[in-house]
Amino acid sequence: MTEQGPRTPRPDRDLAKAMEASKAPAISRAAAVLRLLGKSDVPLGLQAIARELGLVPSTCLYVLRALVAEEFVAFDADTKRYSLEAGVLTLARHWLRRDRFNDLAQPMLDRISRSFEVTMLGVHIVGLDHIIVVAVSQLGPNFQLSAQIGSRFPGLISATGRCIAAFGDHSEAELEARFKLLRWDEPPTLDEWKAQVRQTRLQGFAIDDSNYIAGVTVLAAPVWKTRAKLSHALVAIGIGSALKRAGLPDLQAALASAAKELSSQLSGEASA
Repeated sequence: MTEQGPRTPRPDRDLAKAMEASKAPAISRAAAVLRLLGKSDVPLGLQAIARELGLVPSTCLYVLRALVAEEFVAFDADTKRYSLEAGVLTLARHWLRRDRFNDLAQPMLDRISRSFEVTMLGVHIVGLDHIIVVAVSQLGPNFQLSAQIGSRFPGLISATGRCIAAFGDHSEAELEARFKLLRWDEPPTLDEWKAQVRQTRLQGFAIDDSNYIAGVTVLAAPVWKTRAKLSHALVAIGIGSALKRAGLPDLQAALASAAKELSSQLSGEASA
């Protein structure tokens, strides 16, 4: 699972929609600036930020100054560029401390990663909008994938997306509209994808065989904090041919079992 490739700078459509619907556009702008700086590998100047987000430079400057004052954004007076400041880590640490998923999931991710030589991710599901990587394990000596905590991906992409479609309470019209926006290396047709979603519902886990990343197999198993809402997923990623030689069914069973155990622990059923 890798980040989407670089795109031609353009006004952020999500920001425009959020600002139009929001009663607090200043918050929407600040969130968009933080997301943009978080995705950028290099510090950005005022004009680049304003252009990418479709903001008037004076408005963008006002938002940036407020974020600098709150220590969420750093400003380099020599280069005139902005980057994320350590203040965002304080918020992240508070969130991670109260979220039991990471503490419970990490040993499971490490065990599966070491046993099957795969990259393991724990992802937090934010509806159909996106998923966020919140835990990572790459203990196997072979396949290594550049995945970082905080990385964001479209909600319906790859194997995790099939889990969201299969187990989330979303209309067919919503799913089809979002599906059309996804970018794959080897895209499935809508009918193929729907069949895979149905299979996911039956078997309890999802598999993406080279659709998202050519030559790479991605498996995902759903995790619930409550019976009513899908909250997370465990994801295994490896070279497809290598996984088949190593025993793909065993990996599928291990992943599904770990997700079931984790769901019980998060919902409190294990101690009931």
